[in-house]
Amino acid sequence: MAIFKKEYEIKDKDEDKKEKKKIKVVWYIDYYFEGKRIREAIGPNKKLAEKSLAIRKAEIAQGKYDIQKLKPSITFNELAEIYIEYAKANKKSWKRDVVSLNSLFKFFKTMRLKSITSFHVEKYKLKRVEGVSPATVNRDLACMKHMFNLAIKWGKTTKNPVKEVKMFKVKNRRLRFLSEEEVQRLIECCSEQLRSVVIIAIYTGMRKSEILNLGWSDIDFSRRLIMIDDSKSGSPRQIPINDLLMKTLLTLRSHSSSHYIFLNKHEKPYKDVRTAFNTVLKKARLKGFTFHDLRRTFASHLVMSGVDLVTVKELLGHKTIQITVNRYSYLSEKHKLKAVNILERRLSLGHSTDTMVKETEVFYS
Repeated sequence: MAIFKKEYEIKDKDEDKKEKKKIKVVWYIDYYFEGKRIREAIGPNKKLAEKSLAIRKAEIAQGKYDIQKLKPSITFNELAEIYIEYAKANKKSWKRDVVSLNSLFKFFKTMRLKSITSFHVEKYKLKRVEGVSPATVNRDLACMKHMFNLAIKWGKTTKNPVKEVKMFKVKNRRLRFLSEEEVQRLIECCSEQLRSVVIIAIYTGMRKSEILNLGWSDIDFSRRLIMIDDSKSGSPRQIPINDLLMKTLLTLRSHSSSHYIFLNKHEKPYKDVRTAFNTVLKKARLKGFTFHDLRRTFASHLVMSGVDLVTVKELLGHKTIQITVNRYSYLSEKHKLKAVNILERRLSLGHSTDTMVKETEVFYS
């Protein structure tokens, strides 16, 4: 084990554009590990090189030496390229990750993974929130955190700087769903084909992508079931078909000769119905509403009708019951209050509470 130095000639130009030569000194440490010779550049300081060599000797002697630490880590952009290929193969929401990556690219660029700290992530977080909502920043950070977790698993780095960064506190979005009157108004304003899409959404709680990719092979008319094999949660689910939905589907089938239920003018499945749906919303005078709120309308009216949250969870295809509880439990509580008020009226039988108390006292006296 030893230290040695190397001198490098550097050409530079002064203010008069005259070329000057400078000598740069770099100290190296030279040692062996498991029969392999390793040379490690330390810098221009000889004492630091001596100290570094002593540290390496101690690490090797104590069995704490990790040769992986010496390997230069990949850049953030290199990790992003690997990650997006992984996401395409494993995540249905990979397109949302692309949105986050486009922003993360610009900030972290060619920084090496080992050099990215929680301080850098905090800087990104504060800069990003100047132009977008806190919820959007949280999605970016969640994407980045997942990337680093995978990078550790793949042996590309040893730490995750996002773990030490707190997400923004975001208020839960107000649950928006349609009243019975609004449902009727919306359906009346729809074109014939969009009306069928909206009816399926309201009476099944299916996601937009699930509806637009629905094929006749997914419908079991004899058992009155819609089968969804490729759901967002990764688990298949079945949704019962009520009478109105059955009538709608039978009408559609009588005019269809394709595998898919909904086709555009090019005879291909719709990619989106956003433009047509937004036009209908204006016509129906419905503000602050999205297509996904049709799914929330389905779930909200089930809960308010007394359907238990476990059943709602299964119909929606939520991964965990906690997701359902977080979004719809307050509606369930309102339903419970309504139920006990009904019980109060039923048991009172026209008597006031004071009268019932007095009668009870007489009975037990």
